[in-house]
Amino acid sequence: MVLDGDGTAYGVGGLVLECPAKTVPELVEWALGEARLGAERLHPAGRDADPLVVLTAAAAARLGLPSELEDRRTWRLPEDHPVVRRITRAGWRLTRRGFGPWPRIYRPAADGRRRCVQLAVLPFGALDPRSWPGAEQLPAPRLAQILGDYAARVLTPRGSCAVNGLELMTALRPPTRPVREEGGDRWVPGPVPGSLSAAVDPAPPEAPEEHPVAAGRPAGQELDEEAHDWIRDPQLLTDAECGRAYAVGLDVNMAFAAAANRLPVGLGAPVHVREPRFDKKLPGCWYADLSGIGLDPRLPNPFTPHGDPPEGPAWYATPTLAYAVELGHDVRPSEAWVRPEHGPYLDPWYQRLRDAYLATMERLGVTPGMPEAEFLAAMERHRRADPGQAAVLSAVKATVKGGIGKLRERPQGRGHRPGQRWPALERPTWRPDIRAAVIASARVNMHRKMRKLAEGAGLYPVAVLSDCAVYLSDGPSPLDVLPRTPDGAPLPGGFRLGVNPGMAKHEGTRSLLWAAELLDAGHNPARHIKTGGAGDGEE
Repeated sequence: MVLDGDGTAYGVGGLVLECPAKTVPELVEWALGEARLGAERLHPAGRDADPLVVLTAAAAARLGLPSELEDRRTWRLPEDHPVVRRITRAGWRLTRRGFGPWPRIYRPAADGRRRCVQLAVLPFGALDPRSWPGAEQLPAPRLAQILGDYAARVLTPRGSCAVNGLELMTALRPPTRPVREEGGDRWVPGPVPGSLSAAVDPAPPEAPEEHPVAAGRPAGQELDEEAHDWIRDPQLLTDAECGRAYAVGLDVNMAFAAAANRLPVGLGAPVHVREPRFDKKLPGCWYADLSGIGLDPRLPNPFTPHGDPPEGPAWYATPTLAYAVELGHDVRPSEAWVRPEHGPYLDPWYQRLRDAYLATMERLGVTPGMPEAEFLAAMERHRRADPGQAAVLSAVKATVKGGIGKLRERPQGRGHRPGQRWPALERPTWRPDIRAAVIASARVNMHRKMRKLAEGAGLYPVAVLSDCAVYLSDGPSPLDVLPRTPDGAPLPGGFRLGVNPGMAKHEGTRSLLWAAELLDAGHNPARHIKTGGAGDGEE
């Protein structure tokens, strides 16, 4: 529900209500009572979504809120602010986040009833323009429509898109469910099979440097699974490549979501093993030496984020070592931290976000199965077709990347000291090992496509950044780059144009001279090929 300054509240499906509230406590009572806002749970063991009321700048002013947050350090109203005091006097509470862009106002549950309302304060920056481009400037009825679309396809927003990504994991796989106590009639919380039911500490290699278990860890003993950021040595460009006119960027749709599909991840605590036999079906991190594996330098090395060969033994997530085995190499780890209890935890998360992405793309005129030329033309105009749905699309993508990033949330604020625990560690979903597995899987998937093009057509990228690869071409279109089989089909295993997650789209085209200048300067053309920006200060 989006509340405007005249007291009109706009909901999903054209619903319009009059809200008489003049204070935040009155608004909370109205949302829980007369308006009866909320949404049904996504899992039988989960909980219904709390009511969400989005406040425009005019509505915020009507409720006594300032036009912006002055405290840029805590990003919340001070505890002595009149609005905060009024909430407390009325018997309501704020969570530890206080009254910021996404305040949650509640009373302790009584008689099994949850009484909680989520607000989103637009003048406080609740809708980040990087995730929701242009949304804040939309009229209240239109904003209600696109937020309703996001809520129906993903979930009712509860914070930033990163927060939503993490909350969606929990909503689809709640940590506990009611179970009957053994030998009694009492119902107690029990774990949900396949879910993350308890917070566990990471293995030492998996922990960020601020974590207590990383204390005393030798240098170079951390797990470094990140996306590729690589450029080819300009000296390795051939005369034929230098004679081409264009640099064409190919970008994989929803690469991290696709990597999460059917990916086994650990559900419990890690177990240390000496001299293990590598098992590609067992999630974990493994200490192995892949430095002796010789690979074509015209492709990024698949075992490191920077794309250069590893210099000695290192820790790797299971998907990375599994790819080394796929390439025909004998992998013999000297030790490992493995998770015997595992499963495809992210599958329902992937499926819901995939469906949300495809439904939004359909609204923008792009559908699966389109002929390649028709798909490219639709992609050229899709964001202009409906700015509101384009904002939903951006939010869905940000939910994927932000949710994966939140699995390894770092300490917030300036007061944290290394080795000191921080609140995020107490979440079952604080799992840097799962983040590492997803990123490793995405990087491997990307490398596999590039390798297929290299082996099948002699095509090598000049730059790679995460899910974008840049190839030199005689023509400006991806159709000028991507090879075909004798019967005219796309080369098996390589990049295929299409809207589905894991397929590719056109990221941008620039001149060969533009790409060569960036390569010579040590900059990554894949970072700039969409906008054409270059160089100083942008890297």
